Amino acid sequence: MKKLEHIGIAVEDLEAAEKVFGEVLGSPAYKREEVAGESVLTSFFQAGSAKIELLVPTSEDSAIARHLEKRGAGLHHIAFHVDDLEAELERLQSLGYRVVTPPKEGADGKRIAFLHPGDTARVLIELCTDV
Repeated sequence: MKKLEHIGIAVEDLEAAEKVFGEVLGSPAYKREEVAGESVLTSFFQAGSAKIELLVPTSEDSAIARHLEKRGAGLHHIAFHVDDLEAELERLQSLGYRVVTPPKEGADGKRIAFLHPGDTARVLIELCTDV
């Protein structure tokens, strides 16, 4: 793991959440991006060397919509940057960690994969690397 890449936060109202995080962090979101494959609209803020990613569903059957329905708004995942996604997944799987989603294209120019929260102290962990 090279560094904390971002913290993902599920929100119900993107504009309201952007206002809050813009005020708290002292600068506006630097980009919005729709990830059609995940049925999500994202908004990114820089926070020092890490980022905050706000996520709002664009479809009622998306993972973020299900998360909001079950758990409400708030922390969704923590993402760590890795140099070699496949090698890191292989290493972690050899230690018994389950992969929720195999590597795929994500937001902000990243390839991503998620580890099962049942194996990671009930926190959804995303691993990501630059495309």
